[in-house]
Amino acid sequence: MEIPSNDSATSEAERALSVLAENTEDDAALDTLAGTDVLVPVPDDADDEAVADPTMVALPVLEQDGEEPLVPVFTSEVRMAELLPYVSRYRLVPLGALASQWPTGDLSLTIDASSPHGLTLNSEGVRTLLVR
Repeated sequence: MEIPSNDSATSEAERALSVLAENTEDDAALDTLAGTDVLVPVPDDADDEAVADPTMVALPVLEQDGEEPLVPVFTSEVRMAELLPYVSRYRLVPLGALASQWPTGDLSLTIDASSPHGLTLNSEGVRTLLVR
């Protein structure tokens, strides 16, 4: 899926992630991040009907033994390709909107996991920090 480059928004999101790595309560960085559109990989097993529905997002859940399930999202195609080079489809979703509908239970969110400014939040952190 090709989308126009938005280097400015990506840079702002990366700066916000860097600030949050030092202080997870920085309101300006949280506001910036919540307003950022993120790339959500479409799971291979997602049916075409769900993929075509703009009101639904199938979350790609990564599971590792002994760890909480994790949903990866990315601020750019470059960041996504670093960690998940095989992903061929994704949805562009405002992070704040995704957070506002985050499921209850043990499901973490990781933003740009492979980068130095990556951020991982548990389910409570997603719902409380990113819903702006």
